[in-house]
Amino acid sequence: QVQLVESGGGSVQAGGSLTLSCAASPYIDNHDYYAWFRQGPGQEREGVAALYTNNGGTKYADSVTGRFTISRDNAKSTLYLQMTTLKTEDTGTYYCASGFQWGSGNFWYRPASYNYWGQGTRVIVSS
Repeated sequence: QVQLVESGGGSVQAGGSLTLSCAASPYIDNHDYYAWFRQGPGQEREGVAALYTNNGGTKYADSVTGRFTISRDNAKSTLYLQMTTLKTEDTGTYYCASGFQWGSGNFWYRPASYNYWGQGTRVIVSS
């Protein structure tokens, strides 16, 4: 059974950095998309970044390009999201997702395209 557990959230001032972790069990699938989503207060869940494990290709939302980096450590079965130059609008609960549903109508940034989710970790960026 696939399980994703996020950690690393917290409170930080604008301009600061945080690194989120997502421990994947039983292992990181080498033919899947792993993604980070976030959901701000009163907002819909949005795709932040994704990594295609087959070739290491990455995708980023325009709002985080140049500031966030998604990566993985297969030996630790862990996905990371390194966040720098944080802004107040980055505040939200961050979720790890996997189990991408291949087929038309599915996109890396679409929450419904993933089968597995973690419980989320909260990030608060204050001014």
